[in-house]
Amino acid sequence: MKSPITFNRPTLVGNELDYVRDAIEQGHISGDGTYTRRCESLLRELLGSRVLLTTSCTHALEMAALLLDIHPGDEFILPSFTFVSTANAFVLRGARPIFVDIRPDTLNIDETRIAAAITPRTRAIVVMHYAGVSCDMDAILEIARNHGLPVIEDNAHGLFGAYRGRPLGTFGALATLSFHETKNVFCGEGGALILNDAALESRAEVLREKGTDRSRFFRGEVDKYTWVDAGSSYVPADVLAAFLLAQLEKRESVQEARRALWIRYRDELASWVQERGYALPTVPPECSPAYHLFHLVLNSAEERSAFIEHMRGRGIQAIFHYIPLHNSPMGMRLGGRPGDCPVAESVSERLVRLPFYTSMPAETQQLVIDAAREFF
Repeated sequence: MKSPITFNRPTLVGNELDYVRDAIEQGHISGDGTYTRRCESLLRELLGSRVLLTTSCTHALEMAALLLDIHPGDEFILPSFTFVSTANAFVLRGARPIFVDIRPDTLNIDETRIAAAITPRTRAIVVMHYAGVSCDMDAILEIARNHGLPVIEDNAHGLFGAYRGRPLGTFGALATLSFHETKNVFCGEGGALILNDAALESRAEVLREKGTDRSRFFRGEVDKYTWVDAGSSYVPADVLAAFLLAQLEKRESVQEARRALWIRYRDELASWVQERGYALPTVPPECSPAYHLFHLVLNSAEERSAFIEHMRGRGIQAIFHYIPLHNSPMGMRLGGRPGDCPVAESVSERLVRLPFYTSMPAETQQLVIDAAREFF
């Protein structure tokens, strides 16, 4: 029996094992060691902003909520079609999510619906760049300026993507990254907080270090460190940063491989998609995608289920994605109602993701393409 074609397969691309071994031999595998500093420095070069590695993108989002002093009774705006961490970080502070529908093309937050969702209790606009294709940041930033609100970018999908030539994650006051094993570059579990507002840097260091001024102590700025704010342990192990650095160093070859896979899916499925009335990913001309995933939107929930079963029968793992947050059990407890975001509800029932990973061989991808075309 042939090996199944999985949706994702983590790929070693360089010196991961050598760097992990070196970190261990250096005798420092806890946080903020040599490899953490090297990763943060490299990301700062790429993005032009201060970057702090974190234990996950979820924790980076939690730090963002803390830095904005989100309190019970506050509201924040976010797309309903996103991962639960986008909401949880702020809900944990007692804030109420205001779910906004998505665009039917990019599947990002519908910027034309944001202003109507703003109330006197709104404290932030949180956006997520779905599949690494940018939201309409011009419109979103204008709305934010007009209402005096900060923008937070959940950029879990978007590292190496751009909007009008500017890297995703550099538009909002704060942004977050994910290095989960399904992402373009990864370390198993990990994330980062991007600080585009320099005024937040000092406090971010404190929050990340359990609410202490430990970072200042190690720089020799204080003679001892102590508890100065409410924080938590958001510092990843240096051994994970060692793995991540090796991935980041090979970012160009990683992106080249993923771009080729993405384009091949698009080109070879285009005529079949058109015949069936399906939809391919949409990339507006001002956007440069991160090539994080490849999805199709079929015509109905029943057709999507049949397609997944069809692919499974051929040993291929094709999967769906988010359940809209507004009509999830927790979302409804927080005020969401079925029907509030009809585009998100419709897309969620019809979207399917194809296997997509950096080391995917051409012959494996061809099997996926052939199997998809056989569906009728």
